[in-house]
Parts: sequence; structure tokens; C-alpha cells
Amino acid sequence: MDFTASDTAKLTNISVRSIHTIYIKLHKKIAVQCEKISPFNGIVELDESYFDARRVRGKRGRCASSKTIVFGLLKGDGNVYTEIVPDCSKATLQGIIRGHLELDSVINTDGWRGYDGLVEIGFEKHLRVNHGDNEFACGERYINGMKSFWGYAKKRLIKFNGIDKKMFYLHLK
Repeated sequence: MDFTASDTAKLTNISVRSIHTIYIKLHKKIAVQCEKISPFNGIVELDESYFDARRVRGKRGRCASSKTIVFGLLKGDGNVYTEIVPDCSKATLQGIIRGHLELDSVINTDGWRGYDGLVEIGFEKHLRVNHGDNEFACGERYINGMKSFWGYAKKRLIKFNGIDKKMFYLHLK
């Protein structure tokens, strides 16, 4: 039911501190299970997103330097792998992609230059959508599932009114 620790404490007559400890243990178990589901294969969507408790007026996406950058891979069966990254450079993204995707995967991305060269490093097929031309899906090319995941994650995390940076990883998993 996705109750907060405070709501759960009221329902169970257990202290908020104890519930919080239990929730942290659950989050850690979930994170361990999430790490076990790679490498992915088949059709996989890749995308990066930017998270921050504050809205930086007039600065969205890659322009908002104070935001936490998260990279994600979505397999067609609904499994998602996410990782907090320092930047969206080609070296960073390709390092994660090589570690979590099999070479026979069909990769769907947007036009970000960090995804350049995936076929050259051995991946079988790389399809792109060009958001700049108002393209969001074209036949087999799409990343709508990953975009939906980011939207869901942001909407869900809003209810916590900010998350400690140390806990963000666990909430994301």
C-alpha cells in the first residue's frame, strides 16, 4: 500500500523509529535483488534522468548542475536497472551498458551523444528516437517505457518531501 513510516507507525502502534529501521532493511533487500537481474538481453530501453528536491527555475535536464543524475535500463519484461552516475559522458554510459547488457541486445535510446558508438563496440543493433524533431516513437524505436518509469519514480518520491542523499539509492531501487 506504500505507506510512509509515520502512517505505518500509527496503524501498528510501533514507534516511527522502529518502522523506519524495518523499512531501511526492506529497501536494502530490494536493492540486492535488483542488482541480481542483469545482464539484460533482448529489446532494452536506455535513458538518463535528473532528480532534485528543488526546482531550478529555468534550468531543466542536463542544464541543472545541482541535480542527481541517474541512468536506467528497461527490459521489455518490466525489469529496470538504475544507477546513480557522476555524468552522462560517453565513457560513463558505455561502461555501464557494457557491464549490464549482452551484445545481442537491441538498444533503444534518444539522440544523446553519450550513446554514440554502441554498434562499434560490439552491440548488434542500436535504434534512436530524436526528441529534437518531436519524435517519441517510430516503429521499433522508442524509449517510452523508460520515460514512464522516470515519471513514476519522481511522482512517488515527491510524497517523502525530500530524501536524504544516502537513502536516495535505496528509494530508487
